[in-house]
Amino acid sequence: MAKSFKIAVLAGDGIGPEVMAEALRVLDAVEKKFAVTFTRTPANVGGAGIDREGK
Repeated sequence: MAKSFKIAVLAGDGIGPEVMAEALRVLDAVEKKFAVTFTRTPANVGGAGIDREGK
């Protein structure tokens, strides 16, 4: 039985989105190699989040 983990995906500002994209690729590889799954929940944070949410 695979272990399952819930994680938040918080890219933020600056180079955050680029770094997060690569981190998610790493998680994809981990899921394929090991018996784990990651449930990913994205959320807006930082200035980019304020721009998107208007708050």
